[in-house]
Amino acid sequence: MRTIATYADAESYLMDTIGEVASPRTSYKLDRMRALLRELDDPQRAYPAIHVGGTSGKGSTVTMVAQALASAGKRTGVHTKPHLHAMTERAAIDGVSVAPQRFAELLAEMMPALDATAARYGRPTYYETLLALALTHFARERVDVAVVEVGLGGRLDGTNVLTPAVAAITSIGYDHMDVLGDTLEAIAFEKAGIAKRGVPLVLAAVPRAARRVIERHAGEVGAPIVHVDDAVEVVTAPSPDSRAARVIATTARARYAFDFPLLGGFQRKNVATAIAILERLPAQLRPEPRNAIEAFSRLSLPGRMELIAERPPLVFDIAHNVEKAEALVAALRESFPRRRIHYVVAIGETKDAAGIIEALARVPGTFTFTSFATAGRTPIAPARLATIAESLGTWGRAIPDAAEALRVARRMAAADDAIVVTGSTFVVAELRQWRLHSAVA
Repeated sequence: MRTIATYADAESYLMDTIGEVASPRTSYKLDRMRALLRELDDPQRAYPAIHVGGTSGKGSTVTMVAQALASAGKRTGVHTKPHLHAMTERAAIDGVSVAPQRFAELLAEMMPALDATAARYGRPTYYETLLALALTHFARERVDVAVVEVGLGGRLDGTNVLTPAVAAITSIGYDHMDVLGDTLEAIAFEKAGIAKRGVPLVLAAVPRAARRVIERHAGEVGAPIVHVDDAVEVVTAPSPDSRAARVIATTARARYAFDFPLLGGFQRKNVATAIAILERLPAQLRPEPRNAIEAFSRLSLPGRMELIAERPPLVFDIAHNVEKAEALVAALRESFPRRRIHYVVAIGETKDAAGIIEALARVPGTFTFTSFATAGRTPIAPARLATIAESLGTWGRAIPDAAEALRVARRMAAADDAIVVTGSTFVVAELRQWRLHSAVA
């Protein structure tokens, strides 16, 4: 049995599990995840949960729902992926990540269960282990509710062991096609797998072909669908605060009016989804509208259209698929009209680099392609990204060192331009950390 005494030990063990894989999709039915949780006394049954999936927007929606619940005095656990800076972020309560030493203690306590599961099903994966740790942490800390983000797809995702109070699908787009399928219908089928009998399924606006698949599956399992566009009407107006937008959301139950601090119209769609989720919760969990308003008006989402107010402004956004890149471009057009955009971009090897670059190139600007240094993750070489850009009729310089790439983009940018770091969670995390440290220094 592996000895886990420190957070460094825990990190080392988890990094070793990155190479572990699930059984083939044809036979893998969450057996290993269920077995691991049984060995841990099924911590997920100790509290009600909210289950949020989708191609894009799920992390933001999870954060909005969780902050509204916390504002209402509910002790709220949150599990999202990926993390920006530390594994501990994946097990947070009321916005506070589990302490590193407690993280190590939890993993050490889990080792007998991990070994017993490994003997029958193979060693649990990195993702399965982190998920089980988060669910265990929430049970030990006696949360009132947990808000859990789907990792990949839905039907066969480890989080699908949950029987939640409410489930939601925020969007359907092309991502992880090697696993989920290469059509919207195939991807929608996997996402729809989180639908469960009697559990409201909140569905944001999705392409018609995907909606048909989800509606059919929900009907087969007996999950009532709540269409966000029918349930929540959202209008926006200018706010006296130039960094915010006035948002007014109206439902059959309430009216929500607040200054929303996040850039991008797509975030206001996530607000509507979050409101629809909150209003479908059981009465004992459901926050008052004032709690949601309070939460939404002070929302902060690191790495998601995160604006650092300087000259020129610097934006961090983890647009790592085509849908997210298109949403980013729409947000930039809205927030920085007629400004030239200087992109600093790194992209993981499994992503649709051509699609992401093509989407980003729809606003005038420059590209500086770079890399990231994250254990277990492989970036596309910057020179290869530059070649892809050239094949699409655009151009970019290749600078492998991410910090130097950002410095070069800053030198090129005029005061009334904007700099955007994007393309990968890992480059955003690396440069966000570097920028914060350099600012302090």
